[in-house]
Order: sequence, then C-alpha cells, then structure tokens
Amino acid sequence: MMKAIRLGFIPEHYSTPIHFSKTLNFFSKRGLNVELIPYPSGSGHLIQSLDRGELDAAVGLTEAFVRGIATSPAKYSIVGTYVESPLHWAVSTGAKRDELQNLKQLEGTRIAVSRIGSGSYVMSFVLALEQGFNPVKPFVDFPVCHNFEQLRRSVNDRNSEAFLWEYFTTKKYYEGENPELKMMGSIYTPWPSWVLVRQENLNSQTARQLSEALDEGISYLESHPEQSIEHIRTLGYSEEDAREWLKKVQFSKSCYTPLNKEVNDNVINVLRTAGVIKEGE
Repeated sequence: MMKAIRLGFIPEHYSTPIHFSKTLNFFSKRGLNVELIPYPSGSGHLIQSLDRGELDAAVGLTEAFVRGIATSPAKYSIVGTYVESPLHWAVSTGAKRDELQNLKQLEGTRIAVSRIGSGSYVMSFVLALEQGFNPVKPFVDFPVCHNFEQLRRSVNDRNSEAFLWEYFTTKKYYEGENPELKMMGSIYTPWPSWVLVRQENLNSQTARQLSEALDEGISYLESHPEQSIEHIRTLGYSEEDAREWLKKVQFSKSCYTPLNKEVNDNVINVLRTAGVIKEGE
C-alpha cells in the first residue's frame, strides 16, 4: 500500500529536482504517493501549514525554518540539507523610486515581506546587520504582501521602500525598456540555503525514503542539464538565466544529511545577532 505524503514546495527553479522525482516516479517506486503542493508565497507559509498539520513535509529556506524552531514550539524538524550553496537575495525597489539609490538609505524604512517569519523577513535583519543599522529597530514596519507579485506592487505603490527576493526570480523585472523594479544591492546567506523538513507525525523511515527520492531527482537534474533548463523555462526563467543558475547552484549529495553543528550554530548566531532570535530562545 502506498504511503500518502503531502509535500510543500516553492515553485521556483530550485524545485526542479522535486518535479523530476514526481514525474519520473522516484517517489512511487519507494512506495510513496506524494502530492506536490506549491507555495508561491514562500517558507513562512510552509511553516504555518506544517504547524497546522496541513503538510507532511516541505522544502524551504534554512533561515526561516531555523527561526521557526528557535522561536516557537514548532511541529516540524529538519531532516537534512537540500541545497548546499548560499542563496543570492536581491534587494529591490520600484523602478521609478529615484529617491532610493543605495542600501544605507533603507535604515528606518518599511521593508515589505511575504510573511512575518519568512525568508524575506529574516534576511532583512541580516541585511541590517551587515549595513550596521540600529540593532534595536532597524526598520519601522514590515508590510505583509503574501506573494512576489504583491511585493513588487508594494514598492511601486509606495507602500514600502524595498523587499528581498531570490535574485534570478527577480532579475527579469529589472530588464527591458520599462522595468518594474530597480536593484539596490544584494546579500548572500552565510549558510546552505535550502532544507528538507518533516512534520512531527511523519516517521523518520518515511522521511528517509522521501529524501532518497529527492536525491535521485537531484542526480537526474545534474546529469540532464538540457532537460532541466527546459523545465526551468516553464517556470518563467530565460534560457540564459537557467544556464547561469545551473552553473552556480550546488545541491546536496544526500538530503538526509542534517545540518552539521557548525552550520547550525552559525545560523543561530547570525540570526541572534541580527535580532531575529532573542537571547534564551
């Protein structure tokens, strides 16, 4: 009998191995009937669904999941690393926001986020730490926009000054004769960027089978670059950007390999210094 699993994921280029694991039956040959549930609103929404028992597992951003575990009685745990390379976050504002030219100007402004606790929220504090902003209150507000489209609208409607989102997903909005966004700068996560997590009711054996299927999807991506690029293009990326991203990304060799203590401590220390995690949490 097939084991039913609801797997939440963010439908961007990083989800390509998940697509292959599903369409090439890497899940089903392990006895897993995996329902893929897209979360374009990001990791904060994944965390909410995991805590409500609406998902059995998810793939999302390291900093968001670590923050969730550290600051609340989370109902999920990290199974292992999905992507080893750091995430490149672009800092964007509206294309016609001529008054905003550099990152230093963002201190004390409004930073739009998909959700409180999401990667876009957490990394704004890391940005503030790197820029030397007021550690107590680096920004005055975090307008919640739920998804990428509304984040873009927020900076253009002057409801916020900037937002952070993955670089390649944002890049096309900087281009063309009438660009929608302007890039103010960027920041990299100082840790492996994506992890696989399981909801507390999913047993470790099933989580291992799930991770092994993802490993096979990753192996397929790496050995079939042209097919991978073809799929990435269906997600709204150009062939040029897909090729550039594939050259830079480094997926994990085993999604069941947990964050080592050094990496885990680094995430916690940076988030604590940035004020995302309070002392004692």
